[in-house]
Amino acid sequence: MNNGKSNSRNNKSSRSGGSKNSTGRKTYSKEGGAGERKFSKPLDRKPKPKAKPQKEASEADGMRLNKYISNSGVCSRREADIYIVSGNVKINGEVVVELGHRVMPGDVVNFDGTLITPEKKIYVLLNKPKGFATLNESIISAENVLSLVKSASKTPLAPVGRMDKTTMGLMLFTNDSNLLQKLNSPEQRSSKLYQVSIDKNLKYEDLEKIKKGLYIDEKRVFVEEIAYVEDQPKTEIGIKLKASNVKLVRALFESLDYNVIKVDRVMYGPLTKWNLPRGKWRFLTEEEVSRLKNG
Repeated sequence: MNNGKSNSRNNKSSRSGGSKNSTGRKTYSKEGGAGERKFSKPLDRKPKPKAKPQKEASEADGMRLNKYISNSGVCSRREADIYIVSGNVKINGEVVVELGHRVMPGDVVNFDGTLITPEKKIYVLLNKPKGFATLNESIISAENVLSLVKSASKTPLAPVGRMDKTTMGLMLFTNDSNLLQKLNSPEQRSSKLYQVSIDKNLKYEDLEKIKKGLYIDEKRVFVEEIAYVEDQPKTEIGIKLKASNVKLVRALFESLDYNVIKVDRVMYGPLTKWNLPRGKWRFLTEEEVSRLKNG
C-alpha cells in the first residue's frame, strides 16, 4: 500500500537538488536548458600572475622628441609639442610632426633652424670666499668665481646673479637656461638672507627706516625682515629680501651713512650654508632643485 511516504522522500531529495557521491561530498546540478553545470568540488582558483614591471627605456630605445628638446634647454616639453606639430623640428633633415617620435643615438635634430643636443642639467651651490668676482669672461681666470666650480661640470655653467669680490656666501651655478631665466627675473620670489657687518652700531631708528622701505636710485626697496644678530654687537645685522642684486644690500646701509665691512649671504631660498665650508661647492639634491623651480 502506498502511503505517500516514499513519494515524499523522493520529492524531498529532488527539491534539495543534491546527492552524495562515493566520497561523501554532495554533487549539485542545475538544469538550464542551454547546458548543465555540475560542481563536484570547490573550484580551484589559481593566483593571477603578477604583471611584469615595464622595462625602462634604455639609450638604445631613444628619447622622446619633446624630452630631447627640453633637455637641450631651448624650451619646456609643453612648448616643444607646439613646435613639433607646427613642423619646426627636423630629424636627419626630415620634418617630424609625431609627438611620440623617439630620437635615436646618432640622430641630428634641428629645432627651429638651430642644431640642438641635450645635456645633463647641473645645479651647483658654492660658499663663495672673498677675492672672486662674477666676471663676464669666456676664459676662466684666477679671479673669476667660475674657477671655483670648474670641476663640477664638463659643460659651461653660469652664475645666478652677480657678486663682487668683497661679497661672500651662497651662489648658484647651472646650465639650466630655464632656471637661470626664472631666478634672474625681477619677478623671482626666492628670499635671500644676509649677515651684514657695518662700521658702527646700527641705530634702532635707522633699522626701522630700512624696515619701512628706503628709496635707492628713486626706487623704493622693501625688505622682508631686518634684525640685530642675536648675541652679537649691534654692528651685526641680519637682513632678508627677495631682490637678487647684492648691491642693494650695501646701498641700504650706505644711504644712512654706514660703511659696510662685510656682506655674507647665508641663505638662498631653501638653501643654507650648513655643512658647506667657505670656498667649497656641492650639487643640489633633486628636492632642492624642485623647490627652486616651484618657488
